[in-house]
Amino acid sequence: MGSSCCFFRWLLCSFISLLCFIEYPILVDSTNKNGLSGPVINVTKYISFPDFSSSTNPRIHHHVTLLGSAKFSNEMGTIQIPDASQTVDLRHQAGRAIYSSPIRLLDPLTQSPASFQTTFAFQFSNSTTSPSPSGPTRNNIYGGSGLTFIIVPDEFTVGRPGPWLGMLNDACDDLYKAVAIEFDTRHNPEFGDPNDNHVGINLGSIISTTTINASDVGVSLNDGSVHRAWIQYDGQRRFMDIHLGSDGGKYPSQAIFSGPLDLSPFLKEYMFVGFSASTGNMTQIHNVLSWNFTSTSQAFLRVPSTETCENKIIFGINGETTKTSRRTEPTSSSFMIFVAVVVLCVVILVNLYYNGKRSRVDQSNVVVLPVKKQRPRPPNKPRRFTISEISSATRCFSELKVVGSDSRGVSYRGTLLNGCHVNVKRFSSQFLNSRGLDRRRLVKEIGTISRVRHPNLVPIRGWCYDNREVMVVYDYLPNGSLNEWLFGVGVLPWTRRFKVVQDVAEALSFLHSKQLAHKNVKTSSVFLDVSFRAVLGDFGFVLSGSESRRFESEVSQKADVFGFGIFAMEVVAGRRRIEYSEVGEQEEMDLLEFGWRMHEREEKVKVVDRKMGAVVSWEQAVRVLEIGLLCTLNETKGRPSMDEVVGFLTMERPIPKLPPTRPVALFPYNSATDLCNGYSCPPFK
Repeated sequence: MGSSCCFFRWLLCSFISLLCFIEYPILVDSTNKNGLSGPVINVTKYISFPDFSSSTNPRIHHHVTLLGSAKFSNEMGTIQIPDASQTVDLRHQAGRAIYSSPIRLLDPLTQSPASFQTTFAFQFSNSTTSPSPSGPTRNNIYGGSGLTFIIVPDEFTVGRPGPWLGMLNDACDDLYKAVAIEFDTRHNPEFGDPNDNHVGINLGSIISTTTINASDVGVSLNDGSVHRAWIQYDGQRRFMDIHLGSDGGKYPSQAIFSGPLDLSPFLKEYMFVGFSASTGNMTQIHNVLSWNFTSTSQAFLRVPSTETCENKIIFGINGETTKTSRRTEPTSSSFMIFVAVVVLCVVILVNLYYNGKRSRVDQSNVVVLPVKKQRPRPPNKPRRFTISEISSATRCFSELKVVGSDSRGVSYRGTLLNGCHVNVKRFSSQFLNSRGLDRRRLVKEIGTISRVRHPNLVPIRGWCYDNREVMVVYDYLPNGSLNEWLFGVGVLPWTRRFKVVQDVAEALSFLHSKQLAHKNVKTSSVFLDVSFRAVLGDFGFVLSGSESRRFESEVSQKADVFGFGIFAMEVVAGRRRIEYSEVGEQEEMDLLEFGWRMHEREEKVKVVDRKMGAVVSWEQAVRVLEIGLLCTLNETKGRPSMDEVVGFLTMERPIPKLPPTRPVALFPYNSATDLCNGYSCPPFK
């Protein structure tokens, strides 16, 4: 029966191919000057938002994606970055508002950019003053960093606050293509800004390739009035015009910028358009009141090719398509079609006769099995992945997908078949074999951890245990790890650092309350989501299989506390525990030893990262440093639990007094290093 069906399908395909050959023996050439077949068509996209109120546009949340500190203001009918209604400090905020659907902005075959024009009304307004965690007021100085119209490759990345304008962050590499027109109200000489009232064109970099003084056209971006920008780009000419004026006024006759500009190196075929903004040491509300956008890109319709009917196209000797018209006589074509139809009908009748006879003979031997009902599975429930699914998601574990590595394995960025972005931690065989790790026990603990949910824990989507491979699949967080932000090019402000320490402490306290542990606490295991909230991931899972469960339960949570102490000190100091100079020699000293030495001299303020400048709560920073030192004590000498640490950070509990001098057994480098996740920790008693 199966072979007959296969034969029947083969016969049907052969018949269709025969008809293709008969109907189209020779194809009329339609090759254009670029060597592409098919007529040229225009692909047009039109976006219009007269305002951003949910009352006039109930589906506004489906059309526009808000990231970071961006929010819709129903009262004003605007997009606000940052959210003026929030009660936290508005400094060092970043957000994006992105049109939810990608737009075709580049023809990949000809590398021709699309033409587009956009106009939007915007206003910069000062926020109201209110209490701040780091000072009496959050807005004693007015001002902000500015607003950008952006073209970016994804809809989930948020850039850095401050002068980065929410456009780029440290996790964005050279492959991250982005275009922005910035309306900047801050003077940052390190980025080449001419003044605090300028317009800049940014091509894949936060440093503008072209800057224009807005005062030249009589515009003061920070005067509180509503401005309107008109941006027109001619993709065929590679030419851009930018006009800037007041909303409701006449279209400005003089452009602030008009000149050639090739965007094609910074575009992908499909990209996302929208706005980003940020605040730094000064606060400001960036409002977008209305927005229109139209794009037109060229595409080529594809004519029938060898993919559909192999004999449809006749090629010339030198690879050139033969330019002839169809000359097949209609009489011969009709006769061949008639013969083919008759033959096909005869074969079908014979096939049906023999299949019916065979089915009657075998019908008595057929056993009907009940249909197994598949239990519905929640869409976000962790599950086991196959090695083929993971390989497909990471493009066969391509080096281009690597986002990090450590002694345990390599992390890859991947995309599942349903479009979800994930982070895959692939444990190395060397790590699994070197310590006699029980793979089944490891997979069992992964399953246990995956059922735990907390806002400050990275969700685990599943795992893979196949062909002696062990992998964990996490949700992908586009803002990268804290490592990149803390030790990268920029400077993470203290308000963010303090919130990160609180978030990690709450995550560990929750895990310990469930009789679980993280076992890999360090800055590279802390990630930032789109709201810049810290989430703890990259779990360590199990210890060596030779250790007893009793030993593991006693040690793991205490090791977490010690690791958190080192983590808190690194956040305060803005440096790793051990840093090396260019020649590979140890630079200065161990951060933990340095912290205790400054404690003995009562000069703990010297440990605080000086790059943060004056915008830091010194009392708060010293308190976090003391908590970090307290966590590195021996558990018999006063090491707190994570629940107590959370109380210390929220000021609900007084911090116990530290010993006047450092413990002697605090800095041995021994086999316990792996147990403490790369940190040397005191022996457990």
